[in-house]
Amino acid sequence: MAVPTLRMIGFPIVALATLALAACVGPQATAATIDVGLTVDGDAIEVSVPAGSTVQFALDQGGISLGELDRVDPPGYTVVTDGTEIEITRRVERFEIEERVLPFSRQTIRNEGLPEGQTRLLQAGSNGLEEITFRIVDEEGDEVSRKPVKRTVVIEPLPEILMIGAQAAHTPLGIQGTLAYLSGGNAWVIEGNSANRRPVVVSGDLDGQVFRLSPDSKWLLYTRSLDEEGDDFNSLWVVDVDNEQARPVDLEVRNIVHFADWAPNSDSPVLAYSSAEPRPSAPGWQANNDLILVNLSSAGRVLRERELLPPNAGGQYGWWGTSFAWAPDGVHIGYARADSVGLIDSRDPFFEPLHEIVPLLTGSDWAWVPGVAWGPNSRTLYVVDHAPPLGIEDAAASPAFNLVAIPGPGESPLPLVTETGMFAYPSSSPAKLVASGEIASQVAFLQALSPLQSEASSYRLTVMDRDGSNLRALFPKAGEPGIAQNELSPPTWSPGGGRLAIIYRGDVWIVDVASGTGQQLTGDGLTIALDWKP
Repeated sequence: MAVPTLRMIGFPIVALATLALAACVGPQATAATIDVGLTVDGDAIEVSVPAGSTVQFALDQGGISLGELDRVDPPGYTVVTDGTEIEITRRVERFEIEERVLPFSRQTIRNEGLPEGQTRLLQAGSNGLEEITFRIVDEEGDEVSRKPVKRTVVIEPLPEILMIGAQAAHTPLGIQGTLAYLSGGNAWVIEGNSANRRPVVVSGDLDGQVFRLSPDSKWLLYTRSLDEEGDDFNSLWVVDVDNEQARPVDLEVRNIVHFADWAPNSDSPVLAYSSAEPRPSAPGWQANNDLILVNLSSAGRVLRERELLPPNAGGQYGWWGTSFAWAPDGVHIGYARADSVGLIDSRDPFFEPLHEIVPLLTGSDWAWVPGVAWGPNSRTLYVVDHAPPLGIEDAAASPAFNLVAIPGPGESPLPLVTETGMFAYPSSSPAKLVASGEIASQVAFLQALSPLQSEASSYRLTVMDRDGSNLRALFPKAGEPGIAQNELSPPTWSPGGGRLAIIYRGDVWIVDVASGTGQQLTGDGLTIALDWKP
């Protein structure tokens, strides 16, 4: 028997090994592809993409570019499967401006200068014009969205104003100079005779924070309420009182609470103001305690602004604010805040304290600031002082308030009247030359009927000589209701110093200083501010 050789035995071994190795290796093939459909710009496109691709990959394969607003369904991150249909919706943004008519409103004003029942057209109404910018979105050429994004008033509508006669049966009274008053949101002036009155501003939105005639009665400075859309709550305006056709001028000053007034003894219109910042919490503002001087042109336009005092903390309770008062010399300015009173020289402005005051603890969201008034000599300051406690209460809670006079810098306050109440609001008369050859003046103030509960008390108009002598209660008479809290403001002297104007029961009253007799001038019960100048 033959013996097998090595070569013959090796062949079947190699063959078996090759078959075994082949069994361990998978089949070799390319990755599978799938077909998806694209619908775009009115066309249907089919593209092939690898399995597991996203919608965005399919768009790229199809050469489809997207705009910022285009919409893809399904979204770009979605993994597609075979037969997926992708829809691209083209969206385009555009803007259009439309003009719309703003219809004029109609207002009626009661005029006590017209007989009852008579009417008179004071101002013809005219429509305004508004431009509205719309953002429009089109999908595949069809408009699907239209939203206003901007409104611009091109022409303000002018309201129709109809005067309705409401003449009351009041005896006509001679009026020195010009008496201005704010009633129902509108400004009126009386000149010569109480029956001769005319409207000056009829916008219906005067808020009474500022209402001041210039020293020559040519200009009226006032504030108007602003709508609730913005943060600012009011704006400062002037109007030429002498020119019945004049349009009010916006001084572009906002948020005035405590002070804006004309400078006395100036050859051209000059005023000063102090501002605040709006706040959502009570009281609605944060005072800046600043002081700005403004020069106006003969047309009432701002020529120059100068900062006398920058924004500052304003002492204790400075958030409430500082009040100011021009001296008759037009140079010095008195200031009052919760913890002190003093003066400012407008030529070299800084706070110069004259008298420290114990701040009143009100326990509420308001602060008490003392009323101050200058004497005609531009040196003496009449001040409502927070008096020491009457019992064992803290000094800050004392219910007592006295009227004092500060003769000048470095001099101690002189007591004039005790327990006047916190809202005494002194006001000095013009200087008079009396028979003795002396220059004399008087001081009017409000006396609380319940002086130790003066925060809620009603008040009575009272007058005295400048040194506190000859103290007399004038108006209203004993037994009559006092001047209400919402009517309290400094009494206003007539140019000659023989009469006083006050607000009582919502109307203007003129009180004769010698007799104490009062006469009602208005009858609508809507007066909230007044001023009286030569």
